[in-house]
Amino acid sequence: MESSSPVASKRPVPSTKSLVDSRIALLFAVGVIVALRQWQPYGREILYPFTLLSTWVHEMGHGLTAILVGGRFESLQIYGNASGLAYKSTGSGLARALVCAGGLLGPPLAGCLFLSLSRRLSRLLLLSLAVVMLLSLVLWVRTLVGWVTVGGIGVLVGVLARFAGTGLRQFFTQLLGLLFCLDAVTRSDYLFTERVVVAGRESLSDVGTIASALGGPYFLWGTLLAGLSLLMILVGSYRALRSPASAPVA
Repeated sequence: MESSSPVASKRPVPSTKSLVDSRIALLFAVGVIVALRQWQPYGREILYPFTLLSTWVHEMGHGLTAILVGGRFESLQIYGNASGLAYKSTGSGLARALVCAGGLLGPPLAGCLFLSLSRRLSRLLLLSLAVVMLLSLVLWVRTLVGWVTVGGIGVLVGVLARFAGTGLRQFFTQLLGLLFCLDAVTRSDYLFTERVVVAGRESLSDVGTIASALGGPYFLWGTLLAGLSLLMILVGSYRALRSPASAPVA
């Protein structure tokens, strides 16, 4: 009888092309943000619409969390100074606290998702974002600033998702992820503010409301949420730069 000889198994071979492309796109996105913020005379003005976009993400985080905990999301207002308000109704103290946390964690969570999934799902991410942005105009946005900003960026994101090449889509997805993360960092002082003035009215901040609902000092809740935000940013950055999963060779 012939003895069967062992067949050498084919080991997965890691592909480095997608990793290189992802790193180039990410570094280019970082360079664009730094150049616009530091060296271009109108750089901050160019980034201003994306600051308002982060405000939209924050307020949508409040509103969508309100829906998830059984409340209502009634309207969303965005103002020219990059502040915003989400009008919603919630029930218990715990529900109010969760709704406040949903807004604070909205930008870092969005940044984490966009950075983590940009290599494989950039088209889906951009299409989903465009649909939600344009849908929110009809359902919730109630200010002219919000309509112009959310509508304009929503159309731009949709066009890029539909017609841009893979490299440009990946770059723009990572650019948005970085901008969301940057917004979470640059506005981190809000996590340690008890009271704020929005649209001429003073009220408890989000962490102030959480402390009022659950007890404890507001800066304790701010510290916990800052830690969660930082963790999301680090996870998103790591996944954007990590080695791609090995694919089996046929």
